[in-house]
Order: sequence, then structure tokens, then C-alpha cells
Amino acid sequence: ESAAFATAVCWSLTALFFSFSGRRVGSDVVNRSRLLFAIGLYAVAHRLLVGNWLPVGAGSERWGWLALSSVLGLVVGDSALFQAYVLVGPRLSMLVMSLVPILGTCLAWVLLGETVTATEVTGIALTVGGVAWVVVAPDPAGTPGGRRDYRLGIVLALGGALGQASNLIAARYGLAGDFPAGTGRYIRILGAATALWGVSHARRDVGRIAGRWHDRRALAAMLGGALVGPFLGIWLSLYAV
Repeated sequence: ESAAFATAVCWSLTALFFSFSGRRVGSDVVNRSRLLFAIGLYAVAHRLLVGNWLPVGAGSERWGWLALSSVLGLVVGDSALFQAYVLVGPRLSMLVMSLVPILGTCLAWVLLGETVTATEVTGIALTVGGVAWVVVAPDPAGTPGGRRDYRLGIVLALGGALGQASNLIAARYGLAGDFPAGTGRYIRILGAATALWGVSHARRDVGRIAGRWHDRRALAAMLGGALVGPFLGIWLSLYAV
């Protein structure tokens, strides 16, 4: 429970860092850069804690589940979320992301057979009602692109929430048998980085992304976000799972 709460704090800080940098250099640059920076942090931590630079001996089935988790959460979900940061800002984006535990509960009920109590259903109803109350009565003047960008931003934030919820279900299968959460998070980051940077390489877009690192304020924000998000945040979330 403490790890889950600390995860929420990390995600809040991450939203501020990546919202700021995304508006300066673009959400696609932020999404790819933070994974690359996080790999460096993971490699050092894994070497100190486990004894090797790469996660070996995990098994192909575990790699498959954790790779699926990384695609759902770090590639699809976060790509949508980072663009939502740019369109509607971190406040509304993180409000919609508060639906992640609800979506995760529904998926766990369907896929894992977990029980949902009447008290939990009441909490779900209150949370959904509160989020809906805010997002259906927008102030278009507060969104740079007006009502159209507002609606798209909310949809993207919902996509980010669904990506995070589904990634937790896949991660649970990958972490079965008390597999170390630290190694699990490293595998997820490697999978997501390989996918995103592979696409960038195919598009010959690597030079453009690296060129945006000349913006020192954006670079500092991306490094800070990589520390509290893909590094500490994912570590704590997988430990909680």
C-alpha cells in the first residue's frame, strides 16, 4: 500500500515534468527520450542490486507478458497521455488518469476472477461521477486549441488510462511466481524503448529527436521525469502489483 501511494506521488511529479517538456519539444520526443534516459538508470541499478547489466534468465513466456505490458502501457498508453498533457494540461489529464484503478479493477474482475465488493462499487461510482462532472463542463477558453482540442485531449487521456490499466494486468502475469519487480520493470522499459526507437530509426527520425535535447530546460525536465516516472514510479508500481 505504501508503494502504491508513493507511485501516485511519482506520477503526479511526472505529469508536471513531461507536460512542461512536451510543450517545448513535442510529446513524441519526450516519450522516446525518457525511455532512453531511464534505461541508463535501470542498467546501473540492476548491476548494483542483481549483479549484471541485463535481465537474463527470465524465460521467454515471462518476457512475452512483460513486453506486452510495456507496449500497452509505455508505448500506446503513454503516447496518448503525453499528447493529452499538451492539449489539456496535467491537471485534467491526471484527473482522467484517476480512473486507472477503476479500469484495472474491472479488467481484473473479468480476466483474473478477482472479487469486487459493494463498498468498492460505491467508490467506483463516486469516482466516475466526479471525473465526469468535471470533464463534461469544460472551459474551452482554458484550452489553447479550443473545444476540439479539449475533446481530443480527454479522449487521449482516457486512452492513456486504459493503456495503464491493461498493462498492469499483463504485468501481473509476467511477475507471477515472485519474480523480482526490479528486473520486471527493466524488461518493460527495454521492450518499450526497442519498439519506439525502432520506429524512429525506420522513419529516420533519430537525428531530429536528439537535436531537441539542445533545449536545456526541456532536457532537465525530461531527465527529472525519467527519474520519478519510468524509474521510481514503475519500480514502485510493480512492487505494489
